[in-house]
Amino acid sequence: MVFEQPILEGICKILGEYASGTQITTYLAQLNITDVDGPQSTKWRRLYSAFAVYQNHFKDNTKILEYICLECAPSRYANNEDNYFKLLEQINIQLAFCGLELLQNGRIQKIDKAETISDAQKKATNLKIKLEQRDTHSMIFQYCKSELLQNNYFHAVFEAMKGLMQRIRMLSGSSLDGANLIENIFSKNNPVLIINNLQSKSEIDEHMGFCNLLKGLCGMFRNTEAHEPKITWNVSEQDALEILGMISYCHRRLDKAQKIRLTEN
Repeated sequence: MVFEQPILEGICKILGEYASGTQITTYLAQLNITDVDGPQSTKWRRLYSAFAVYQNHFKDNTKILEYICLECAPSRYANNEDNYFKLLEQINIQLAFCGLELLQNGRIQKIDKAETISDAQKKATNLKIKLEQRDTHSMIFQYCKSELLQNNYFHAVFEAMKGLMQRIRMLSGSSLDGANLIENIFSKNNPVLIINNLQSKSEIDEHMGFCNLLKGLCGMFRNTEAHEPKITWNVSEQDALEILGMISYCHRRLDKAQKIRLTEN
């Protein structure tokens, strides 16, 4: 496979912004790619000339992909995470048109080829990456992995809420669902699960606040999505990030929850 001229040029312009001239010299030499123009040329044109000559001669882009992996190695950006994710997103927009994606571990995998600019942007600006940047609880990824990878905001929220309810059932042993589950398991007077010692007034208030938060999430995001057609309930990326952030917080509180009695349901 070879890169078409516009994609190759786009890749070189992006790489040229993030690498020094010395790094370009080192990486091209390491991969035995002829540095056609040399250091006297601008960085992106230097890369473009080297890659174009290599690709035209070998009818292959393997070493160009290897160069991309070298320059985009996560270890290079350990002290500049924001730049790393910006670079990753920009490169992946170009690679998406070729059916490729650069992962955070520095490896390239095949994906469905993007046909439009909008499609390429969605594939590159991955909701999963943004959630990982926020140190989102692992349970979110466990319950809605495929939806996150597809940037399907509606179903990502829906599956995450189902996952939260399922975890509460697993921790408590209850078979209830929704508000009934929350009210039974986190009741003020006879709870099954508690998130603190439930002794002082502030602890009781915190426990009930958590219970109300869970019920609010159920009312707004679980029940609505379960009964309304997708087209009438729009979930933007920002909505999804904030909702999933709240669900992630709930999972963190459940990490330390104590079961103090058996459930009757």
